[in-house]
Amino acid sequence: MTPQSARDVAAARSGDQQAFGRLIEAIWPRLVRLARSIVGDADAEDVAQDACITCWRKLSQLADPARFDSWLMRIVFTRAVRRARWQRLRLVWDPALAGLRKNSLAEASGRSSPSTESDLFVEQILSRLPPRQRAVLHLTVVEGMTDSEIAEALRIRAGSVRAHRRRARERIEAALSNHTCKADLKPRPTSARGAGLQPCATRTSQQPPS
Repeated sequence: MTPQSARDVAAARSGDQQAFGRLIEAIWPRLVRLARSIVGDADAEDVAQDACITCWRKLSQLADPARFDSWLMRIVFTRAVRRARWQRLRLVWDPALAGLRKNSLAEASGRSSPSTESDLFVEQILSRLPPRQRAVLHLTVVEGMTDSEIAEALRIRAGSVRAHRRRARERIEAALSNHTCKADLKPRPTSARGAGLQPCATRTSQQPPS
């Protein structure tokens, strides 16, 4: 933390809203990226904003001002996990929302939807990871945080950080391997005869002998 940030934290704890605004402006992109890794584009900024409001209200509870960033990241993580659980419940009780949500994500976030089948598949894999595993991967790969920094932000042990990262990678590798095997098993017209298989198009176009 820079000396200026440390002064802003001290001033914010005394009720200085401008100082608090400077702190939030500096860390805001990181907050949104963390929230997005757990709840997706549409709800990321709402989660980050909600976390900032909570932070302002509870700033007096921050024991060590030097840990302001990790403390706020932890609040974002907690709020994002709650939102993700609520999203999951909504999708369970109202399956129709699932399709509507997928179609509206790009419009609500201002970003285009995945343009290829592989992009969509990777996004689906990541969305199926438990929130804590998603957060650990994001903080490791995107934010470049160390295990100890991630542990402090998520309030877990450094050993647990490594375990969550390993499990996430194992799930991703298994899903990718399964996806590749299925793709390889699809019959291809150019090799169907050599494999003793008949292309689907050939089977459907055959006419009975006259």
